[in-house]
Amino acid sequence: MDPRIAQLTQNVKAAEGELELELARSLAKLRISLDGKRLMFEQEMLAQHRKLKTSLMRYVLGARPLVILAAPLIYSMLIPFLLIDLSVTLYQWICFPIYGIARVRRRDYLIFDRARLPYLNAIEKVNCAYCSYGNGVAAYVREVAARTELHWCPIKHARRVLGQHAYYNEFVDFADAQAYRTELESLRTKLSQIPGP
Repeated sequence: MDPRIAQLTQNVKAAEGELELELARSLAKLRISLDGKRLMFEQEMLAQHRKLKTSLMRYVLGARPLVILAAPLIYSMLIPFLLIDLSVTLYQWICFPIYGIARVRRRDYLIFDRARLPYLNAIEKVNCAYCSYGNGVAAYVREVAARTELHWCPIKHARRVLGQHAYYNEFVDFADAQAYRTELESLRTKLSQIPGP
């Protein structure tokens, strides 16, 4: 890999680490703490949140008619999400051990903490759970696909790729046949060393 690209990649990873620290500080400022995986709110904040909760009746009556009519279409997408989730899970459970690829921990991508927010009513909590599931499945599938690509075809595209996955910058350059032949096994070895479940 080009040394400048390697340096920029390291800078991005360092910035991601700093971002995690700042997010933790932000939670602390909001007087929210994590006890293991459980969110803990201060009593004063809980009371304030409950005052801001919209009642179910007001929420439903305040919705635009087209929003209500579109709800079944939105929620019908749950079926494809479930099928993709199941298919990708089976795929990686069967294929990844064969190829020596560490499996992706699904639970790292499906986060349902917003349902604990006291200022959300039941419908808002269901909506948040749905969005968490859909985006979590998309991120999970992306990670499984990224590891698959790293194993089978770690070659950068000739054109710029929007929303690159975490491994993309380690791929060999598009037209560098020599690098592909010499680095493929080391990339696969690196992939097998990614911590799994």
